[in-house]
Amino acid sequence: MIRRQVPLRQILPEGWRLVRFFWPEIAKEKKLLPLSTFGVGMTVVLTTLGPWPLKYVFNLLFLSTGSKRASALPAWLPAGHPVGLLIVLTGTTVLIAGLAAVSDYYSTILMTRAVSRIMSRIRSRLFIHLANLSLSFHARNRTGDLMARVTSDVDRLREVIVTAALPLVTNGASLLSMLGVMFWVNWHLGSVAVLAIPVFIFSSGRLATRIHAASGSQRKREGAMAATTAETISSIRVVQALSLQEKFSTFFSDETLKNQADIDHTQKLTAGLERLVELLVACTTAIILYLGATMVLSGKLTPGDLVVFMSYLRTAFRPMRQLAKYLGQIAKALASGERIIELLETVPEIRDHEGAIDAPPFSGTVRFEAVSFGYDSKHPVLRGVSFEVSAGERLAVAGPSGSGKSTIVSLLLRLYDPTEGRILIDGRDLREYKVDSLRSQLGVVMQESLLFAATVRENIANGARQASEEEIVASAKVANAHDFISRLPHGYSTMVGERGASLSGGQKQRIAIARAVVRGAPILICDEPTTGLDQMNEREVSQALRGASQGRTTFLVTHDPHAASECDRILYVEGGVIVEQGSHSQLMHQNGRYAQVFRAADRVALGTAHAELIEA
Repeated sequence: MIRRQVPLRQILPEGWRLVRFFWPEIAKEKKLLPLSTFGVGMTVVLTTLGPWPLKYVFNLLFLSTGSKRASALPAWLPAGHPVGLLIVLTGTTVLIAGLAAVSDYYSTILMTRAVSRIMSRIRSRLFIHLANLSLSFHARNRTGDLMARVTSDVDRLREVIVTAALPLVTNGASLLSMLGVMFWVNWHLGSVAVLAIPVFIFSSGRLATRIHAASGSQRKREGAMAATTAETISSIRVVQALSLQEKFSTFFSDETLKNQADIDHTQKLTAGLERLVELLVACTTAIILYLGATMVLSGKLTPGDLVVFMSYLRTAFRPMRQLAKYLGQIAKALASGERIIELLETVPEIRDHEGAIDAPPFSGTVRFEAVSFGYDSKHPVLRGVSFEVSAGERLAVAGPSGSGKSTIVSLLLRLYDPTEGRILIDGRDLREYKVDSLRSQLGVVMQESLLFAATVRENIANGARQASEEEIVASAKVANAHDFISRLPHGYSTMVGERGASLSGGQKQRIAIARAVVRGAPILICDEPTTGLDQMNEREVSQALRGASQGRTTFLVTHDPHAASECDRILYVEGGVIVEQGSHSQLMHQNGRYAQVFRAADRVALGTAHAELIEA
C-alpha cells in the first residue's frame, strides 16, 4: 500500500515528534550533545568569517588609489606593506579554514558517538518492548518486518542523523549567519538573497513532498522483502520439501522490482529538485552579480564586499543545493522513525493491570470458573470451561486436535486473557498478579521446546535467573538428561546449534524438562511433550516427566489416551467444552468418549505390534 503523502511543512513537526518521543534516551547524553552543539556553533562562526580575508585582498588589488585602499582596510592591517598584507591575509585564510575543519571534525565525531549511544538505547527499548508484546500481536505481524524495524530502521535513523540532519543544521545555521552579514554589508543585495528563499521553498515543496511519500513506500516494501526472507529461511525444510522455492522467489522478485521502481522514482524526483535548485541559485547569483557590479562601478560598494557576497552565495546556498539529497535521506529516516514509534506505541494486550502485586509462593491450586475464549469474537475456542485442580495433582487435558486443549494452558500462562470468566491460582484471579511474577512460578515444556544457540548449561539455566551448577546438574538428572549430556563432546559446555539442531528430538525435550525443573516452579505445564518422538525417546521423555511432576501441580496436554491414563485425573475436551472428567478407571467405567478413544488406541497399538511381530 502506498504511504500517504506528507506535506513538506509537516516534515519538521514529524522530526520534532521523533525528538520528543525519544527524549528520555536523548537526555542521557548531557555531555556529548552540548559539546557537539558548541562545535557546530564554532563551525558556523568560522565558516562565516572564511570569505573576509578575500575581501581585503581584492580591495588591495583593485582599488586604484592608496587612500581608497587604506580606507577599505582595517587599521590593524599593514596597508603600507602589500606583500606583508598578502602574507597575513593568506595565512588567515588557511588558519580560519583549518580551525573550521577541526571544529567540524570534532562536532561530527562527538555527535556520531552520542547518536550511536542513543540508538543503542532505542534498539534495546524496542527489542524489550517487542519481546513483551502479546502473542496475538505477533500472530498478526510478519517476523521479518519486525526484525527490520529493530535492525535496519534503527541503523537508518542513526546514519541519517549524522550524514544528513547534522550537515543540514550546520549549513542552515551558516545560511542564517551569512544572510545577517549580507544585510549588514549591504541591505539591498541582502534582500535579493533573502527573496530567493521563499521562491525556492514554494517551487520545491511539491517535489519534496513526493520524495517523502516515495521513500515511505520504498521502506514498506523493504520490510516486506525482509519478512519474506526470514520466513523462507526459518522454514527452509518445508520450502524445499514442497518445492516452494520458485513461488517464494517469484514473490521476492516482484517485490524487488517494485522496490527498484520506487528507488528510481525517488532518484528521478531528487535529480529534478537538484536541477531546480541549481537554476534558482544561478538566477540569484546573476542578479546579485549585476547589481553588485553596478554598485562597485558607482563607488557604493568595494570590490572586496562584492567578493564576500558572491562567496557567501556559493557557501550559504549550499544547503539548498544539497537539500534534495538531504530530503530523500531524511524522508527515509522519518519513515523508519515512524515505524519504530508505531511499534513502541503498541500496547501489549497482556500486561500488568493497575494495582497488580507480586505473586506470593504458590501452593498450586488452580480453578477455572466459566472460562470462555476465542482468538476472534466470531469463533470461540473455549465455552464456559470450569474445573479445579488441587495442589500436587496431575491433570491430563485430553481430546482431539483443535478441541481447545492447548488454549487452556495458554490462558493459565496468561499468554491470552479469557473473554469471559476467570482463572484463579490459590483462590486469586491471576490477572491480579504481575505477569513476570506469575510466570516465574510456572514451569513449561512445549511440544516443540526450542533451544537457543548457547551451551547446554546456559539453556537449562534459562529456566532460573541465578541457577547454580549443582541445581543445573540436579535438574538434568531429574529430567533423565544427565547421562547423555555427560557423553557430549564438552558435556554441559557443549554448544547447542540454533533451535537445538545438533540434538535429537528426545534430547531437546529432556533439556527442556530440565529447564522447567530448575525453575523450582510449583506448577508444571506440559503441552504435547512427546508428540513426534519415536518409541524409545517417548519412553525416556515420559519417564523424565514423571520425575519432574513429583510434588507439583501438573497439567499434561495430550491427544494420547495412554499418556493421560497415568495422571490422577483426566479432562476430556471436545469442541471447546469439557465432555467428561474423572480418573482413568472412572472414565473407562462410564464407557463414554474417552473410553471409546482409549480402546481405539489400544486396537491400533495391538495391530502395529502384530505387524512388527510378523515382519520380524
